[in-house]
Amino acid sequence: MPELPEVETMCRGIAPIIGREIERVEVPPCHCRPMTIEPSIASIHRQLRGRPVQAIERRGKRVMLCFDNRSRLVIEPRMTGLVLLADPPDPDHLRLRIQFRPPSIPSADAPTELLLWDRRGLGTIRWMSEQDYLEKVDSRLGPDAMRITAEELRQNLAASRRPIKVALLDQSAVAGIGNLYAAEILFLAGVDPRTRCDRLTKPQWERIHPAITLVLQDAINHEGSTLSDGTYRNALNDPGNYQNMHRVYDREHLGCPRCEGGVIRRIVQAQRATFFCPGCQRKSGRHPSVSMPDNCRD
Repeated sequence: MPELPEVETMCRGIAPIIGREIERVEVPPCHCRPMTIEPSIASIHRQLRGRPVQAIERRGKRVMLCFDNRSRLVIEPRMTGLVLLADPPDPDHLRLRIQFRPPSIPSADAPTELLLWDRRGLGTIRWMSEQDYLEKVDSRLGPDAMRITAEELRQNLAASRRPIKVALLDQSAVAGIGNLYAAEILFLAGVDPRTRCDRLTKPQWERIHPAITLVLQDAINHEGSTLSDGTYRNALNDPGNYQNMHRVYDREHLGCPRCEGGVIRRIVQAQRATFFCPGCQRKSGRHPSVSMPDNCRD
């Protein structure tokens, strides 16, 4: 499932389209569940034809193509969506094709098209004016997980009675953290995922905030996580590498990489799987520092 590191990797991977003028926007023939596209694809084509892509941005788990009239094409990959410059995993689930005009200076490396592939069709595509984007997307999301301050994190979550793992998934409080990385963050911080936010101590909050940055940046550097289903691929249709660095996620019954004798446990929180080590993720007591993440990896 694309989370912040995977979406950030997609954005970086499609950067070569910046400056390219759009020739055509179309939905390829697909017999699968249709995606949400607003307005119609014909209207999006009319609005964007001839416009250059001025920037690629990310907001939470959304990829955004930005244009000179301040409009944006907002792509939310959700569960299985991929934004690609290369051939998709298969042609049957191709949901969007954006074709570009040839560059003024011919280049063999210049991408000819941008593709959105989505096996389940749960993603969304929306062309938005600046006002629509600010009202319907930006205002509903919390501070980005890569930019949120320690004080903002506490202000947004400290009064909540929800378990900290569940609260970290609330996109209106902090945007971009998904299920996989929430588990990894709390392991690195040495915090029990079942602890209620309003019962976390100041030292625990002080560990959680840097752990967010460390885990997400490390995952971005390794181009995200490709899990056993093989769904996630980067913009060039290559797998990520961070799955090889997971400390607890999907490691049930395996030994803890940090504490002697600890065994990773799996529980369910808010209908999502949570992985943690009961030995070193305690609700109280001494916990390891997050300043040395290499010690948590074996």
